Amino acid sequence: MSEKRPVLYHAEKGIARMTLHRPEALNAMNRDLLERLGSLLAEAKADDGVKAVIITGTGDKAFSAGADIAFLHQASPLAVREFAEMAVSVNQQIETLGKVVVAAMNGFALGGGLELAEACTLRVAVRGARLGHPEVRIGAIAGFGGTTRLPRLIGKGRAAELLLTGRLVAAEEALQMGLVNRVVGREDLLSETEGLILEILAQSPSAVRLTWEAMHRGLNMTLEESARLGADYFALAASTEDFRAGTKAFLDKAPPSFKGK
Repeated sequence: MSEKRPVLYHAEKGIARMTLHRPEALNAMNRDLLERLGSLLAEAKADDGVKAVIITGTGDKAFSAGADIAFLHQASPLAVREFAEMAVSVNQQIETLGKVVVAAMNGFALGGGLELAEACTLRVAVRGARLGHPEVRIGAIAGFGGTTRLPRLIGKGRAAELLLTGRLVAAEEALQMGLVNRVVGREDLLSETEGLILEILAQSPSAVRLTWEAMHRGLNMTLEESARLGADYFALAASTEDFRAGTKAFLDKAPPSFKGK
């Protein structure tokens, strides 16, 4: 594996780790990084041996400082739009991968870097990490999905404050807001992230997949439509072998054995 690649890849125990690798630019996103990440996500989706994905960054300073500002400064509006569309597509890949994706934020997660994390299933941050959307401070906006996902994660009011002021928050405040799920010591970041993933993978794979899909699709519906979608997905879950195994194990007071079918 070439260390010059903008995203490094390692797979072990069914967990694929994708590491944003532009340390000279605090892992800022450019076209090469997005193309590489999109390609790795497609491979992970097609690989039955990969059960979950961790996305993290190289070094101890930044998960990702966001979009490459040097590129944005000289790019035409059309080029900026094409770049944003690429980032939006990659984030959509993450959100619809059909597998758990956890952002292990090892430092600053700013702008487009935070938008990438917002597309993940869950987020774990190290103590001392700072997160935020400073786009307005350079005359830009959160154009990779932040104006859509952040309000859904932390509510319209809190999202408006962060997006309109560009204020950065510490990992602990992000935890209180619901922007991150756990805050851990730096030395424990990957082990704690893997532990969280293994806790999810111990459940029925089909139920986990259907639960996430119902949540993701339901957020774009009315309350009644979303609730009815949940009922439909409940019925889908009831058609699986995992459902029969899980309910039988409950009645037998025994641990279930899930097959993902």
